[in-house]
Amino acid sequence: MSGCNLIALICSRNSATCCSISVLLNMAQKYRIYINEKVILLTESVPKNVEYYQKIDAQKFDLKAFYQQFNGQPGSKYYFLLCNNAKEYLKKVIAGITLIEAAGGMVINSKGEYLFIYRNDKWDLPKGKLEKGESKREGAVREVEEECGITVGGIGKKICKTYHTYTVKGEVVLKRTYWYRMSYKGIEKLKPQREEGITDVRWFRKGHIDAIIKNTFPSIMDVLAKMDLFKDKPAPLSE
Repeated sequence: MSGCNLIALICSRNSATCCSISVLLNMAQKYRIYINEKVILLTESVPKNVEYYQKIDAQKFDLKAFYQQFNGQPGSKYYFLLCNNAKEYLKKVIAGITLIEAAGGMVINSKGEYLFIYRNDKWDLPKGKLEKGESKREGAVREVEEECGITVGGIGKKICKTYHTYTVKGEVVLKRTYWYRMSYKGIEKLKPQREEGITDVRWFRKGHIDAIIKNTFPSIMDVLAKMDLFKDKPAPLSE
């Protein structure tokens, strides 16, 4: 029985239990904002591995100022910010910075292999900024097809959203990327979009992605974790 069906069954039998479950689900809200190798955890509870984290004052936090002060600097990699409502706090963070919307995909072929690209000396997943008037799902498919040279067979459910901060022409921006599960059943030759800095496109089996895990971006690890592509989740993914 799926998790949703189980919760529905419990709710139909016991409204008080259902209410408790809803509260617990709401309490679990947390978001991660990446700045290269550093991560800021927006959370409603203290992290389990709090000894690895440095606490940030939620009242004084400013993402732009934090980026300018800590990006590329030695010291802690993990930071956490405690707030009463992580979702609402994230909205406030977004309101204070330029937001770039992007989308991409985790493509799985008929052999059960996963598609990755190699860009900027790291393994990555195909993604890119949404064009004007383009839906998230349309943009995700377009980016995969452009960057990998294949025709996507179908797009499934959203995997997750990731957030990372960087600069564009000196301005600190926040990119929100929507990730979707996709399928591919063709036999097209993979073709990296070199004008976008992609030098390789390759299929990997589930049990052979150690090279990816050892050399990818922290935000991509979020997607891999949601897809259950590795067992032992390090902080902050384990939170």
